[in-house]
Amino acid sequence: MTGRIGEDKVEQIRARADIVEVISSYVNLKRTGRNHVGLCPFHAEKTPSFNVNADRQIYHCFGCEVGGDVFAFLMNMEGLSFPEAVRRLGERYGIEVEEETVTPEEEQRREERERLLRVTEVACDFYHRLLVEDPAGKPARSYLRQRGFDGELARQFQLGWAPAAWEALATHLQEKGFDPKWARDRLGLTRAGNEGRGDYDLFRRRLLFPIHDERGRPVAFGGRILEGDGPKYINSPESPIYHKGRVLYGLYQAKDAMRHKGEAIVVEGYFDQLALYRAGFHNTVATCGTALTTDHVRLLKRFSDRVLLLFDQDAAGQKATFRAMEVLLPEGLQVSVVTLEPGEDPDSFLRNHDAQEMQQRLEAARSVVEVFIDQTLAQHGEDIEGRARAVEKILVKLQLLPGDIQRDLYLKDLAVRTGLDEQLLRRKALPQAVAQTVSPPVVSAAERPRPARPTAPAASAPPGLAMKAQRILLRLIISYESTRNEARRVGLDELFEEGDLRVLAERALSQPAGKAGTEEKMRIDDLSESQKGLLSGILIEDEALFAENSDELFQKCHETVKKERMKQQLQQLQELMRQAERGHDFTQMEIWTREFHELTRKLKG
Repeated sequence: MTGRIGEDKVEQIRARADIVEVISSYVNLKRTGRNHVGLCPFHAEKTPSFNVNADRQIYHCFGCEVGGDVFAFLMNMEGLSFPEAVRRLGERYGIEVEEETVTPEEEQRREERERLLRVTEVACDFYHRLLVEDPAGKPARSYLRQRGFDGELARQFQLGWAPAAWEALATHLQEKGFDPKWARDRLGLTRAGNEGRGDYDLFRRRLLFPIHDERGRPVAFGGRILEGDGPKYINSPESPIYHKGRVLYGLYQAKDAMRHKGEAIVVEGYFDQLALYRAGFHNTVATCGTALTTDHVRLLKRFSDRVLLLFDQDAAGQKATFRAMEVLLPEGLQVSVVTLEPGEDPDSFLRNHDAQEMQQRLEAARSVVEVFIDQTLAQHGEDIEGRARAVEKILVKLQLLPGDIQRDLYLKDLAVRTGLDEQLLRRKALPQAVAQTVSPPVVSAAERPRPARPTAPAASAPPGLAMKAQRILLRLIISYESTRNEARRVGLDELFEEGDLRVLAERALSQPAGKAGTEEKMRIDDLSESQKGLLSGILIEDEALFAENSDELFQKCHETVKKERMKQQLQQLQELMRQAERGHDFTQMEIWTREFHELTRKLKG
C-alpha cells in the first residue's frame, strides 16, 4: 500500500460496514431496547456495560468509558492504525481501497520501513529455526529445558539461537538477496569487518528473545550469552522500527489478557516475563533494558487500568519501582507493588513456588504510594531532621497524584503518622494550586485594587453535578438547531469548563446548519481517545430525556453550571480567607469576606 486513502472511500466503507456484525465476531451481543449489549472486551466485568448502537453505528462502554465507531473498535481491538482498519473493513465488505499519491519522500520512508521489517522477520525466522530444529541449537534447547521452558513457549515467543559463527546471519541475509547495509547500517544486526573483511553478526552464542511490536511483528532482539565472554545481555540498537522506550516485551502476547483482567503485570527481564506467562499470568510484559517511559505508560493505559510492578527485590529494583511511579501516577493508573522475598525475582520465585502462591502475592500488592511512604519514613529515621527530609520527599511524590480525594487521604494519614499539622502539609503539597489563588503582594489599603473574583483552575474537572449538566448541554447542542443558536448567543465560556466537553461543543457549533446535519457530521476519526469515549457515551444514552422541552432543559442545565461554578468559587474564597487570617492580613481578609457574602447572595437569589 503506497498512499493515502481518499475520504470518499472511507465514507463508502463506513456506510457499508455494520458495526453490530463486526463487533459480534469478537463479543457476544444481546439486543436490549435500541442497543446491543455485551461484556466489554477492553476491561474485565461480570455485568454487561458494553453497548452497540446500530442506528448511529457507534459503541460505548459505560464501565471503562471507551467508545467510537467501527474503525475505532478495530483499532483498539487489533492494535491497527486508522488506514489499516479501513483496509481491513474494505476487504471484509468487498470494497477495493484505492490510494491517493504520496510524496516521493513519504513513499521512500514507507518502503524503507517495510524493508527493515522484512529483514528483521527473516532474521527472526533464521534464529528461531536454529533453536528448534538445527543441531547447532542444542545448547540453547538444553538450557531452556533446565529452566523449565518447553518448546511450545519457545515457538509462541519465537525464541532463537545465535550460533558461535561470526557471519551466520550476515551470510543468510546475503543469500536471501538483502543489501548488507540494511542489517548493518539501519538495524545494527551486523557490524562492518576490519581490513576488507565481510560483515559479522552482532549476536553470537546467545539465546535470543525477539521483541515484537503490538501487531506481532519482530522489530528487534535481546540476547543472553550462554557461553564465552561478554555482557550477560545485549539488545539491538535503536532503529527506524525500534525504540526501546516505546516497546514492551510480550505486549503482543499479553494485550488480550490485559484487556480482560483490566490490569498489567510489569517486570524487568525477559525470563521474568516468560516465567509468569508460563505460570498462567498472561497479562505480563517487560521493559526492554530501560526504565518505564511515558510512551510505555500510554501503551499500558490502552489495555489496562491497573499496573502491578513486580521488580527485583533489591536496591536497583526498588529504585526502578519508584521511577516507574513517577510516570504511571500522573496518567491516572492505579499502581501497586508486588513484594517477594529479598533477593528473589519473579523467575526464581516461580522455580520454588507454584502459581497459587504467586497469585497470593499479586492479591497482596500494596499501593506504590503507601510503599514509598513507608520506606521513606523508615530510611530517614526518627530524628527531627530525618523526618523533615522524609516528609519533603513524600510531599513531592504526592503531587503526582491526579485525584484530589486520593491526595487528601494520603495527607491526612501522613499528618497522623508524623504528628505534623495537616494544613501545613497541605500547603507544602499543593504549592502551585495555592499560588493560583493567592492575591498579589500586600500594599496599603488605599492602593489596593478591588481583587478579581477567583475562578476554578482551568485544568480541574468539574464536579459531578456540573459534569452531568455539561454532558446534557453538549447532547442538546448536537441534536437541536435551536440550542446551537442559543449556545452561540450565550457563549461556550458560560456553558463549559475547559476540557474535552468544551472541545466537542466547539466542534458541534462549527458544523454547517441543518436539520440533522450536526449529529451526522460529528465524526470521531480525528478525536482523542477521551473525546471519543465522551462523544460515544453521550450519543448512545437514552434520548427520551431530550424528546420534549429541549429549550427549557437547556436553560436548566445552564443555571446548574453557573451555580456549581459559584460553589467552586465560594470554596476558593474560604481558603483565601483562611490564608489571610493565618497571615494576620485582616484587611485582605475583609475583602475576601465581602466577596464571599456577595457571591453567597447571588447563589441564593
